Amino acid sequence: MLAIFINVLAIIAGGFVGSITKRSLNVKYLNALATGMGIAVLVMGINVAMQNMSKSDNPVLFIFCLAAGGLIGTMLNLDGNMERASKKIQRKKPKIDGAPSVAEGITTATLLCCVGTLAMMGPILSAIYGDDTYLYTNATLDFITLVIVASTYGFGSALSSIPVLLWMSFFYFIGWLFKGSISMSPDSLSAQIITETNIVGGVLIAAAGLGVLHIKDCKTVNLLPSLLLPMIYLCIRSLF
Repeated sequence: MLAIFINVLAIIAGGFVGSITKRSLNVKYLNALATGMGIAVLVMGINVAMQNMSKSDNPVLFIFCLAAGGLIGTMLNLDGNMERASKKIQRKKPKIDGAPSVAEGITTATLLCCVGTLAMMGPILSAIYGDDTYLYTNATLDFITLVIVASTYGFGSALSSIPVLLWMSFFYFIGWLFKGSISMSPDSLSAQIITETNIVGGVLIAAAGLGVLHIKDCKTVNLLPSLLLPMIYLCIRSLF
């Protein structure tokens, strides 16, 4: 668990460094950074999704997960709650037209830090074998990611450390609970869960990129429950 908390500290530290950079930049440069970030996030999301689709035995599962997850998120009004929380954070700072919001920063940072093999397999390997190599590597990547994200969105994006902590702790608990019965082979249940979750996560990252570029507000926060549905489906299917 120590390595998970190091990941959280890396996110907070990266957010702090990035926010210092943000304060020293003119608005037009911040908008240029946001555009570059949006393009990068869009391409990264597409790449993650496409790489994992070739490994999937359930090519349409991600469609079901996105649809069902979107319905769940909309019923819970996750996007509205996130917006209200971000407005409270920004209430002492006037919003500049066209400038990215804290909610966008938290969502983008959360997706970038949670989606990927390191963020899911790292906690599992730590729980089973006591091997924290993946988690320490991921902490380095999270630090760099937050420096870039916070330079666009500000220190508020470091609040993504909370969902990242919950996400990694969940996988650590799964590894601890099923210690001795989890296989790392490509055909194992754990490998399938990671593949399908990465597909859904890749699509969500791409959707976040569209929002950053102001092409389409996909209300990505409402889609976040989609990340849990591949695991629920595959676990239920494995019982029969």
